[in-house]
Amino acid sequence: MDYLLLFVGLGILLLAANYLVDSSVAIAQRAKISNFIIGLTIVGIGTSAPELFVSVSSALKDSGDIAMGNVLGSNVANVLLIMGVTAIIAPFPIERLQRLRDIPFVILASLFVMLIANDTIVPGINTNMLSRLDGIVLLVLFLSYMGWVVVQKGKDPKKALEEADEEAKSSLAGKNPWLLWGIAIISLAALIGGGNLFLDSAKNLARAWGMSEAVIAITIVAVGTSLPELVTAIIAASKKNPQLALGNVIGSNLFNLMFILGTASTVKPLTFVDINIWDYAVMLISAVMLYMVIHTFKKNKFDRVEGAIFFAAYVAYTVYLLMR
Repeated sequence: MDYLLLFVGLGILLLAANYLVDSSVAIAQRAKISNFIIGLTIVGIGTSAPELFVSVSSALKDSGDIAMGNVLGSNVANVLLIMGVTAIIAPFPIERLQRLRDIPFVILASLFVMLIANDTIVPGINTNMLSRLDGIVLLVLFLSYMGWVVVQKGKDPKKALEEADEEAKSSLAGKNPWLLWGIAIISLAALIGGGNLFLDSAKNLARAWGMSEAVIAITIVAVGTSLPELVTAIIAASKKNPQLALGNVIGSNLFNLMFILGTASTVKPLTFVDINIWDYAVMLISAVMLYMVIHTFKKNKFDRVEGAIFFAAYVAYTVYLLMR
């Protein structure tokens, strides 16, 4: 029964997230909010809504391992699985800003989370946790990064406006405002309900399989909540626009590390039991591998050989987790 409830919860999460983004974009456009702001906030946060609601629900239920495992596993899956599959389908170039700003920032953010979450490296501390102060610092870093992105986009306003118009498209545009608000409220309620159902089912399966919540979170929960990014990447690659997938993955990873962990630990401090240093290390290594793509084989291009290496690395890490 838990298997069925897991998939039902995941389906509700993904469907509700999609309708929440669409209705919110349409409401914001009716309120005359610029597409640029909509793209930076509603669309960006909305695509990470499944991870956000699972992590916040985990924090409220004192399941810090699931909250952190969800973020670590999602980031590893985004880079090794999603980018690996995308590059195998359609190799693509890596743009200048991604090389100089976004990918290095993902590495720094990964390293920072690894350091602040491993408190036991300090003599006399026996518990690993993210405190409310850690969460606030992560949120400040997130806002600082978003400000940096806005400044960079301001240097090329024409391109920024084109991207904003593309991001702010909504299938519900022009619908009755009351209908839009109704869809938004129902979607939000469904996100909360679906997140709780998904989380409780995952915890029950972990107990039934004799596995830790951390391993379940890094594998099943993380891949499940990363499905929107995976579907987006495959569609983008099949439509000969794989570059979109890299931007989506980088944005998602930074949202996960700074906004989602920051929000979850601010709501309630997260304590970790079964997340170990190797899980953080794999996330950091995957980010470094993404940077190495710039300098290996065909420079500044993600090619099929690199995609195959990334995919193989993800399979190897999953096998290691299941054996653990």
